[in-house]
Amino acid sequence: MDELAQRVVELLTKRGETVAVAESLTGGLVCAAITAVPGASVVLQGGVVAYATELKATLLDVSPELLGERGPVDPDVAVAMAHGVRIRCGATYGLATTGVAGPDSQGGFPPGTVHVAVVSADDSEFVRTLHLSGDRAAVRATSVAAALELLMGAADTSA
Repeated sequence: MDELAQRVVELLTKRGETVAVAESLTGGLVCAAITAVPGASVVLQGGVVAYATELKATLLDVSPELLGERGPVDPDVAVAMAHGVRIRCGATYGLATTGVAGPDSQGGFPPGTVHVAVVSADDSEFVRTLHLSGDRAAVRATSVAAALELLMGAADTSA
């Protein structure tokens, strides 16, 4: 994961682009991975850990109706979180994670159900749904890697 975060920082630095991160199940681990890289301050605008469902609405502008209909573990919620953090932080890319790390199910979704999303400045949306196995730490670590990989793919597409 360190190498992947390094590649993200290098690519965004080279292109003069930035990222902001909205995290739920990863609880700040995506930001921590990015900030572990020297020079990350050039690309990381900020991050929001919106663990509570209501904070996804109030801090990230996720539609309360969407949250009410589908709950927080949903690919469209991940996309809305990415839009919200990108706009709020004024970044080129918004990156978001939401899902169930475990050990218990949430909203009828088993542990390992994860959605990661990226939204770019031109409002292009990229979302990936994962069904992971392993303990809570493994689910969270794999979610961070998947989010960074999705960001790299989105940046490549935007090139």
